[in-house]
Amino acid sequence: MDIQLGRAKTARRAYGIDEIALVPGRSTLDPALVDTRWTLGNIERQIPIIASAMDGVVDVKMAVLLSQLGALGVINLEGIQTRYEDPTPILERIASVGPGEFVQLMQELYAAPIQPDLIKQRIQEIKAQGGIAAASATPAGAAKYGQVVAEAGADLFFVQATVVSTAHLAPGGVTPLDLVTFCREMPIPVILGNCVTYDVTLDLLKAGAAGVLVGIGPGAACTSRGVLGVGVPQATAISDCAAARDDYAQESGRYVPIIADGGLITGGDICKCIACGADGVMIGSPFARAAEAPGRGYHWGMATPSPLLPRGTRIRVGTTGSLEQILKGPAGLDDGTHNLLGALQTSMGTLGAKNLRQMQQVEVVIAPSLLTEGKVYQKAQQLGMGR
Repeated sequence: MDIQLGRAKTARRAYGIDEIALVPGRSTLDPALVDTRWTLGNIERQIPIIASAMDGVVDVKMAVLLSQLGALGVINLEGIQTRYEDPTPILERIASVGPGEFVQLMQELYAAPIQPDLIKQRIQEIKAQGGIAAASATPAGAAKYGQVVAEAGADLFFVQATVVSTAHLAPGGVTPLDLVTFCREMPIPVILGNCVTYDVTLDLLKAGAAGVLVGIGPGAACTSRGVLGVGVPQATAISDCAAARDDYAQESGRYVPIIADGGLITGGDICKCIACGADGVMIGSPFARAAEAPGRGYHWGMATPSPLLPRGTRIRVGTTGSLEQILKGPAGLDDGTHNLLGALQTSMGTLGAKNLRQMQQVEVVIAPSLLTEGKVYQKAQQLGMGR
C-alpha cells in the first residue's frame, strides 16, 4: 500500500527482518529430517550460508575451513590478501589503531597496488587444501582481473558493488563492464550483486548471473544507508527479488538462487530471509567473531577504505568461539549467534518445511513486537535477546 509523503511523492511501505515473524503450519518434523542443501552455480553445499568477502572475515584459512564444514567463503580480491604478500602485520595494525585514526590508516593500507600474482596465489592456496575457491571483485576489478581468476582455477566469481546494474552509464573514455559478455565468456559461474528491486534482479538474471546478491546497506559495518540514504529493508527486498527469480525461472526454465546479503546476525535472521524467498544468505559479522577469523575480533566494510567517500566503519565484534561452534555448534551462547545450521534445521522442523523450497512458502506475519514481547528481564539484564 502506498503512503502519501506529500503532494508530490508517494512511498511504498517496506519491512525489515526484525519486523516479521514466521508462523508454524499444521505439521512439524524432526530437525534431523530436514534438507538444507542448495546449489550455487555447479557447487552443491549442505549449508546455505556464505561468508562475505571482507578482509576481517575470510582469508585462505577461513575459506578452507568453511568448505570443510559444508559452507562457503568468498575472498576479497581487492583487499589486504592481494596487496600484501604477508597480510599478518597489516591486519595487526588495523586491529590496534584507535577509532580516530582508523579511516586514514585504511586509506593508506589499501592504497598499495593489487598484485595479480597474489590473486592467483590465494586462489591456488585454497584449491591446494581442498577448499572451494570463491573470489569477489568490483565490476572494475572483474574487468581487470577476471582472466587471472579463471586461469587460477577459481570455482565461483562474485562481481559485487553497492549497486550493480546492466545499464551503467560511465564517463567518456571509460568502458563499463558488459555483464552479459562477462558472464558468457567466463568459464566459471558468475554471481552478480548487489540489488534490491524486481527489475534489476530480472536484468541480472537475463545477463547470465548464476546467483544474485540482495541487500544494500544492512551490514553491521556498512554505513551506505547513512552516507548515501540508499537501501531497502531486507524482508521486502528479498521478497521482491525472489519474485523476479520465480518469474524468470518460469519463463526460461533456469532457476537461479537469490542470496540475502547483509544485516543478518542470528539464526532467526537467516530463517526469516529464507522464508522471504532467499535460497541462501551471505553474512559477515557472525563469522568475524570466530577465533579463526583474520580480523582479530574486528570487522569492517568493503567500502571502508574508499579514498573519497568511505561507506563503512570498523566495529568491535569480539571473539565468541570457534568457526565450527558458530556454524554447527555446540552453542556456547544463548543469543542465537552460535549453531546457525542447527537454528535453521530446528526452525524448518518447527514450521514443517522439509527443504528450502518449502521454507520459502511458510506463512510470514508483520510482527514489530517479535523481539521485545515478554523480554523485559532479558533487556534489563542484557541477557539472551536483550544483548
